[in-house]
Amino acid sequence: MPTLFDPIDLGAIAAPNRMVMAPLTRGRSTAEHVPTALMVDYYRQRSTAGLIITEGTGISHEGLGWPYAPGIWSDEQVEAWKPIVEAVHDAGGRIVPQLWHLGRLARKDVTGNAPFSSSATTAPARPGATENPNVEARAMTADDIARTLDDFTRAARNALRAGFDGVALHAANGYLIDQFMRDGTNQRDDDYGGSVDNRLRLLREVMERLVAEAGANRTGVRLSPNGEVQGCDDSNPEAVFVPAAAYLESLGVAFLELRESSPTDTFAQTDVPKLSPRIREVFTGPLILNQDYDPDKAQADLDSGVADAISFGRPFLANPDLVERFRQGAPLNAPDVKTFYTRGAEGYTDYPALSS
Repeated sequence: MPTLFDPIDLGAIAAPNRMVMAPLTRGRSTAEHVPTALMVDYYRQRSTAGLIITEGTGISHEGLGWPYAPGIWSDEQVEAWKPIVEAVHDAGGRIVPQLWHLGRLARKDVTGNAPFSSSATTAPARPGATENPNVEARAMTADDIARTLDDFTRAARNALRAGFDGVALHAANGYLIDQFMRDGTNQRDDDYGGSVDNRLRLLREVMERLVAEAGANRTGVRLSPNGEVQGCDDSNPEAVFVPAAAYLESLGVAFLELRESSPTDTFAQTDVPKLSPRIREVFTGPLILNQDYDPDKAQADLDSGVADAISFGRPFLANPDLVERFRQGAPLNAPDVKTFYTRGAEGYTDYPALSS
């Protein structure tokens, strides 16, 4: 069986190892959502990952709503991404942007407009927040959907202009695509609501746009198939996510990444059983699993065949040389929670490597 350090082809992306850097929102862009020079160092430091999936990157201003998160809808943003991508490539790495639309979680105090979603619902406050900055979303109209599909097309095209190796769709964690897929947030009675097939329609239409621009073998997807996330839930997740995975199998996507929860996870705890074994039955392409992995647990899932690669979030955040640390069995730096979303280099580019 393969080890974490063996190469893998993620579609057309030849990854030198099976340790993927998971998307991690860090908030180091400008207030106008333009990537900064500091981000060049951050991503270059982590170029030994088999593949870097960037932090969530907005496809439009109206769909972003996270302060200081990067976007990829403007020429200025594309030009700012170019040195980041070039630095990763010069260091021997591979990198794709995670294309992000927050749906009802796009904050009005950031975008200036009320958010939209599958239906008129309100997202809960983030855990630990003293107040809820989220307002009731309005249900998307046909024009909203058409405009958003065009935004995804533009984002994928811009990603290729910036030199990225492909694109990754954020269809997880209670954001827009997830809001359409799950019956807890999708209360529509048109072609985008009701049956599972209808609730998967937006996923299919977005994927058609991304594949047309980047190719299926350079397009990946993230799903979060088990349990409630940010108020987004489904009464029968297996009935939704197994068909979704089967559809992605039919496209021949580069990879499918699953963010799965358990009762003890650091994010979105749940007792709902993991669906990766069922998804493995219908998805034969590269399957990447994510959530609180250590080296032993990661290797065990590679050995069992339920996963082909593992994505690591906080370990890569605090350990730019995570691959080598795992290879040597070296101790890990602990992530500094206080600096996850601050503005400077502290807790961002100053974590020491083994050779420091």
